[in-house]
Amino acid sequence: MQNTNKTVIKSMKLLHLFRTNPTLTLNEMVDAAGLPKTSVHRMVTSLEEAGLLQRDGAGSYKLGLLFLEFGQLVTERMDLRKIALPYMEELRDQIGEAVNLTIKDQLEALYIEKLDTTHPVRLFTKVGRRSPLYAGACSRIILAHMAEEDVESYLQEQKLTAYGNGTITDAAKLRDILSDSRKKGIAISRSELENGTTSVAAPIFDFKGEIAGGLSIAGPSERFSDDKIQQMIDQLKHASYEISKELGYKEPHL
Repeated sequence: MQNTNKTVIKSMKLLHLFRTNPTLTLNEMVDAAGLPKTSVHRMVTSLEEAGLLQRDGAGSYKLGLLFLEFGQLVTERMDLRKIALPYMEELRDQIGEAVNLTIKDQLEALYIEKLDTTHPVRLFTKVGRRSPLYAGACSRIILAHMAEEDVESYLQEQKLTAYGNGTITDAAKLRDILSDSRKKGIAISRSELENGTTSVAAPIFDFKGEIAGGLSIAGPSERFSDDKIQQMIDQLKHASYEISKELGYKEPHL
């Protein structure tokens, strides 16, 4: 493991050379990095195979297109947060409960922004928290709007573990709930990630009409009456739609 870590660190040292040099030959990398040529050649070959470096016809290397893809993903995530934040603040001020923003990251939902409630009793959620896509409204609204084949593949492989006494662990029931969420454009969870909590979530779509994230209102269940939830749904869907529009979404209001 230690040798592997050292190799990764040395490989990163090579990649950092391209921050100030658009193209480099193998010998130039050897000279700049101060590493043995055999080691540099081995690392460069691996980086090229991984798509992190690309060799041109003259034998020089440049950063691979994979970096462009990574950069686009980071930009999209940061843009989403920046666009969503004013709407989240307005929603928090209107409802008085915590507002969360999530995106899909691998097979989990990742919280990239959170605004706390002003109430003294609040939920423990923080930016960087992860949750399974099947549990919790802000996670499940993303799963509900993924491509059907991706949803089915996820359900076939994912073990449905209980986190709270309301976690849905039956695949057939989960499929029905996901279908209902797609139709209604809303997801509601009760005690799924933590007992005594309720969350209401709506989807955010990008310019391609694909799911970009989830926007949710969450708090202790005693503050989420049926009438209050209905009020939240109307305001939440409006906010998520406005965010989607700013991302280039063109479909009619859900």
